[in-house]
Amino acid sequence: MPNILKSLAALSFIPMLLAPITVQAQDAGAAQQSSIEADREAARVARQAEKEAARVREQQEKEAEKAAKAAQKEEDKKAKAAEKEARKAEKEAKEASEDKDKEARKAARNAEKEAQDQRDNNAAEASVMGTSLVVSPDKADPDNILYLDLSTGGRVTIQLYPEIAPNHVERIKTLARQGFYDGIIFHRVIDGFMAQTGDPTGTGTGGSDLPDVAAEFNKFPHLRGSVSMARAQDPNSANSQFFIVFYPRFSLDNSYTNFGRVISGMEYVDAVPRGEPPSNPAKILQASLKSQNKPEPNYAAQAQPAERAISVDELNAPISN
Repeated sequence: MPNILKSLAALSFIPMLLAPITVQAQDAGAAQQSSIEADREAARVARQAEKEAARVREQQEKEAEKAAKAAQKEEDKKAKAAEKEARKAEKEAKEASEDKDKEARKAARNAEKEAQDQRDNNAAEASVMGTSLVVSPDKADPDNILYLDLSTGGRVTIQLYPEIAPNHVERIKTLARQGFYDGIIFHRVIDGFMAQTGDPTGTGTGGSDLPDVAAEFNKFPHLRGSVSMARAQDPNSANSQFFIVFYPRFSLDNSYTNFGRVISGMEYVDAVPRGEPPSNPAKILQASLKSQNKPEPNYAAQAQPAERAISVDELNAPISN
């Protein structure tokens, strides 16, 4: 009996021993529950934050897209405005260019008209002048009649005009008296334009030993048969070379000194071979003044032999001497 009581007493003590363990277990469970709930809350807060962040990003992207569209729209507007201004400027420039071209054409027409009027006036004045200057050879001063005996077969008679170009006429007369022009070729002959001579070297660069003559430009026009002084770029560089005009060339007026005109024998000038220089140039056999009373040379004796024709046989074999 006492043993049983002792055993029961011992068993009654067990709950007292287990009570702290149970409380401790309950506290641990509560702490674990609290931790779980905290994790859940943290996860919920995180999800909420992520959701808010996503919303903010979406809003920012929408605003950025909106701003980009607005900027593009503004750029397009500016580009259209710039294109419009460019078209306007191009149109104005084109109109200005067309106006300028019209003005230039108008000015050119006016200048041409003025030039033509001037040429007409020159021709009219020259016609009046020519009435007093051009006289028949038998009545002209024999010292102002120049003869050119050409290798083309005849005598060319030139009336000199000291009234319009005294220094040039005096130069031609001085050289003619010296025999300077005898034997000189026509070194530059342009068809439809003129035949030039007076260079002892035959190159177009030579002249006499006398000093150059200052220009004496005048209103006498360059007509067919006009005799005018050649020169270099310098207007005051005339010396011994002169040319005879085949056809009227008014562009030479007031730029070259016209000092005489052919009054007979122009056909012998027309027969001068063309070229710069011609392959078989004509030459002045003799130049003289009427006052010197020199007879004409024997043209047949001094005529240059015609170029010998070459046969086919000669072309196919060496030419023997």
